[in-house]
Amino acid sequence: MTAAPTDALDERTSPPDPGRRRHRAPRRAVKRTVIATSVVAAALALLGAGYVVTGGISGRSAADNNRDAVRGSSAAAPADPLPTAIPGLGPKFLAQVPRNSSQVLVAVGAAKDSSDALVTLWSRRPDGHWHPGPAWRGHNAKDGWTTDHHAGDLHSPIGVFTLHDAGGFDADPGTKLPYHHSDAFHAGGVGFDGEPLDDAFDYVIAIDYNRVPGTSPLDGTQPLGADKGGGIWVHVDHGGPTHGCVSVPADDMVELLRTLDPGDHPVIVMGDGDSLAE
Repeated sequence: MTAAPTDALDERTSPPDPGRRRHRAPRRAVKRTVIATSVVAAALALLGAGYVVTGGISGRSAADNNRDAVRGSSAAAPADPLPTAIPGLGPKFLAQVPRNSSQVLVAVGAAKDSSDALVTLWSRRPDGHWHPGPAWRGHNAKDGWTTDHHAGDLHSPIGVFTLHDAGGFDADPGTKLPYHHSDAFHAGGVGFDGEPLDDAFDYVIAIDYNRVPGTSPLDGTQPLGADKGGGIWVHVDHGGPTHGCVSVPADDMVELLRTLDPGDHPVIVMGDGDSLAE
């Protein structure tokens, strides 16, 4: 159990009722569009993500395309649906992705001070090409992104972090990651925009920022010290900004959990588009 409040648990604004499970309204069904062929699916995923391979569009940078993607613009069109390097990431961040990682979750913020994010899981094929999954619209921290995160600063940390452990209030949906099922993953109250937080921690994936990998996401050990914050998770989107985490819609969170494989050494690359293009 956590020994001190974490950035993720700060989103919990009311204590749990020890005598009963919380009451939750049924989730709304997520409408999905079926794409006829895998080629079209890959192309549309890239278009939705706003990525472009160098030389694909004259005069536009990867950061420009990332910003347009999160904001909903279709100006960016991919030149190659199966790139050999993850588009949108500059040399600085590509160099930080471990060589043995073949699953990379990319969370791109619309701007340095924006809480809107686009999240895409990239998988590397045996031939070295990267294949994008669906692009999920979610959120990051209320005040955007920072390279110097501190507890309570309402920013999400920029960087490349490993993903080892998952958990949640709901039962394991079938992930290969170690899953810690506990009622302690409760949420309550409302978010910054007045939205209910009830489902936020139904499923979480611990981002290995200032934590000990191989432990429950609820573990409060912070190797860098309490001032640097912690408890940075990928969790269920509640329709508004977070305190420091990255969020994706509930059904997509289940898909992500079922797809991540420890044998593929998954990592998350997260930050605003301009920063990630460095």
